Amino acid sequence: MRHDGFGIRILGPLEAVNGASAHRPRGPKVRKLLALLAVRAGDIVEVDTLVEELWDGSPPPTAVSTVRTHVYHLRQELGRELGDTDDVRRVITTEGTGYSLCLAPGRLDLEQFTQLYGQARTDLRAGNAEAALERLDTALGLWRGRALADVSRGRVLTGHGARIEELRSRAQQLWIEVIMVLGRHGEVVPELLRLVTVDPLNEWLHARLIDALYRSGRRGDALRAFHHVRNVLAEELGLEPSDDLRRLQHHILSGGAAA
Repeated sequence: MRHDGFGIRILGPLEAVNGASAHRPRGPKVRKLLALLAVRAGDIVEVDTLVEELWDGSPPPTAVSTVRTHVYHLRQELGRELGDTDDVRRVITTEGTGYSLCLAPGRLDLEQFTQLYGQARTDLRAGNAEAALERLDTALGLWRGRALADVSRGRVLTGHGARIEELRSRAQQLWIEVIMVLGRHGEVVPELLRLVTVDPLNEWLHARLIDALYRSGRRGDALRAFHHVRNVLAEELGLEPSDDLRRLQHHILSGGAAA
């Protein structure tokens, strides 16, 4: 049974929500517990998996009973802050070998994000770039910072966090592709400048920045951007630019069409 008003947000600090009310669980282990249930929403999370995450491979003898205590306190806390405890028990359910987070469709922001990203890819393949852009703007707008920003991560959550951040990166790249398909090259330059600062070794982002600058009529800036990434790659990795980057440089130097 799913409670339609109750939701979880993990694309930023961890939050439980119910209607207009939001609450960030207190206590690092309680946050870890809810975070792990959220990234596995709808599945049974085994008690052994919770023990491994909560104590990072070095559990005390009382770990299993302590997990049960943490679940009890989590339900009580959410019940006080967001609704009655019976509602929360229908959301955080006890199963034979563990616990499960049972949310109504669309009540986990990661689920919303993933669906919108998939729909945007379908829109773009169908040639509807405007619809793809609208979905991607909505999807990326769900993010409030790094996923699970206030949750300390053990091995299990680290793996899930990396997967979720990779999805965000792919959605950002698709957003860039869509903007450029629409011919709005100048508009994407500020975001590309921000992204290459965050991820300075990502050659795909640098290539899109150089291309966007050139297609915006900024040939000199495009060449400077190429020399910048070449220096970064040489200094950080001892590598030469990729074939994609070198082709762009050659195209710009030869005066190829920017449109």
